[in-house]
Amino acid sequence: MSLIFFPPPLQQINSEITRHAGVDLYVLRLDLMHPWVNGNKWFKLKYNLLEAKEKNFTTLLTFGGAYSNHIYATAAAGNLFGFRTIGVIRGEQRLPLNPTLSFAVQQGMQLVYLNRQTYRQRNTAAVQEYLQQHFGEVFIIPEGGSNLNGVRGCTEIVGEAMPTAGYAYAFDHICVACGTATTLAGIALSLHQKQRAIAFSVLKNGAFLAQEIESLLTNYLASGLPAPYSSPASWELVCDYHFGGYGKVNDQLLLFSQQFREEYGIPLDYVYTAKMFYGVMDLLKQGFFRRNDSLMLVHTGGLQGNVGMEQRSQSGSVKPKTR
Repeated sequence: MSLIFFPPPLQQINSEITRHAGVDLYVLRLDLMHPWVNGNKWFKLKYNLLEAKEKNFTTLLTFGGAYSNHIYATAAAGNLFGFRTIGVIRGEQRLPLNPTLSFAVQQGMQLVYLNRQTYRQRNTAAVQEYLQQHFGEVFIIPEGGSNLNGVRGCTEIVGEAMPTAGYAYAFDHICVACGTATTLAGIALSLHQKQRAIAFSVLKNGAFLAQEIESLLTNYLASGLPAPYSSPASWELVCDYHFGGYGKVNDQLLLFSQQFREEYGIPLDYVYTAKMFYGVMDLLKQGFFRRNDSLMLVHTGGLQGNVGMEQRSQSGSVKPKTR
């Protein structure tokens, strides 16, 4: 099972900040791999789709918010690979549909809405049983593709996505935005012991993600699924750059994203990569990294969500938040 992908380029960032810090900074542009199923989304979906196909499921059911990159990518991937798709959306239906949900419907996804209280119980046996009874035999993919299949796919980001075999080992630090911990866990499992993975939480009070990362790593290594190494590389969780919480932005973050795109030609999504890039640049100013360190920032895509975020911002529904 594969899609036709463009090889993700490695783009170097030369700036006064990197020169003053004495580091080499590169961006792995996973956002350029595919127009619809790009970033870390394909890696988290890949082995879920393979399992669904091997078990002869014809319908995928998954979860997400109204601006979810995962909903967007699952709808597209399901359509490309011949699956019927059902998206369980957090909250009430709002018409007209935003660009994310409109695209999902265009790809053939059936949208179902759950109130927020019920949605919080989506992983309980009662809700899962209800969904199976209501929709029949469906292959359930958790929100964000956050399961061991998702971790397995993410072990391939740094290795197989790189343009030259072994080139990934030239980097001391691999930085990635963190929402469910799945991508960070997969990356940590794929790195050499001398390397370090750094996750930037996009959630307010995101320290709990450290426990999620440990749990994913422990369960994955105990599962018998393929792992490049017998133990993960060192990793670190940074929780200071959430800008008010998941999906929250402020003028400072918007301005940073705009200036970064103008200077380097790299668009950033506001929910994930903009916060991670801002955090890295801020830490460089503080001397967090050693001179002569090499950093690779993983651009995890998700740019489709910017349209809806910008519309909300213009309408005044996105209020400025502080970090």
